[in-house]
Amino acid sequence: MEPFTHFLTGACLGRAGLNRKTALATLTLTLAAEAPDLDVLSRFGGPAFGFAHHRGFTHSFLGLPIDAAVVVGFVYLVWRLRGRTLKDPNLPPRWGLLFLYACLAGVSHILLDFTNNYGVRPFWPFSERWYSWDIVFIFEPVMFGLLLLGLIVPSFFSLIDREIGARTRGPRGRLAATLALVGVVLMWGVRDFGHRRAVSALASRTYEGAEPLRASAYPTVIDPFRWYGVVETSGFFALAPVDSLGPQVDPEDKLEVRYKPEETPVTLAAKKSYLGRVYLDWAQYPITETEVLPPPEGGYIVYFQDLRFVQLPSLLNRSSGPRRALGAAVQLDKNLHVVAYIFGPGKKQTVVPEPD
Repeated sequence: MEPFTHFLTGACLGRAGLNRKTALATLTLTLAAEAPDLDVLSRFGGPAFGFAHHRGFTHSFLGLPIDAAVVVGFVYLVWRLRGRTLKDPNLPPRWGLLFLYACLAGVSHILLDFTNNYGVRPFWPFSERWYSWDIVFIFEPVMFGLLLLGLIVPSFFSLIDREIGARTRGPRGRLAATLALVGVVLMWGVRDFGHRRAVSALASRTYEGAEPLRASAYPTVIDPFRWYGVVETSGFFALAPVDSLGPQVDPEDKLEVRYKPEETPVTLAAKKSYLGRVYLDWAQYPITETEVLPPPEGGYIVYFQDLRFVQLPSLLNRSSGPRRALGAAVQLDKNLHVVAYIFGPGKKQTVVPEPD
């Protein structure tokens, strides 16, 4: 999920009652709910290294205690620099409990990332397997709205109480934050039901006379009943939108067929490269396209694309052709040695040495 939803989730966890047990709970939970994304620092090792370690150790159960320790250490430092000031002197910070809260917030981060179709590797480094629920987009407006309302609605009631002179007891917002979190869980249930209907609809029909080997449905940005369908057959992939209300596959007759490319020494060399291995480990429906470079340099560029993301809207999928959202490429010379790794749209190239 995008960062703001993680922050809001941590804040709602604190407001739901955990802030009544120890000082600095809401701050700790809010920061810890986003802390696993510290793996963004891996990009300093280059784009290929960053891609390989995205949602890796910091998003694993083994890495959660380290994430939590970093957050609690930061909160402790801020608390000391501010002179150990607290809103409620009768509620001191309990650092052991704050560490547990930070671990809980880290679990919420893994769970939220698991719900979208990029996936997580919670058992890394013991298992490199990716897991994804595929029920919500990277930004889910309903979830975002529920969490935001769970935090701001109590503020309006607080203003009313001040106007009428009512006395308050303890931290406010417990009920609203709890209802927001419950609403998110209920939304997941509704989305899961629609997702199952979409996958079942995709798997129950044939495509150009071919039986599906496997089928998946991925969420769209706004419409909770519209899904991007990807179906694999023995010779090709079929891409089609799905309406889970019907359920109906390809209601607008936009079925797209992507034939599986022939395996060649060029594609095999690209797949054996560092980036190729990392990409194929992550991708669910990988497909390649090879471009032959003109002389005198010559060589090849092998584009990698995960069909999960080909049908993204134009706002998020800015380029046409093989270089789509979350795609990558490996450039090879005439002797099939790696020359460069290519990321993103355009022709910007980053040379990353092939590891031993």
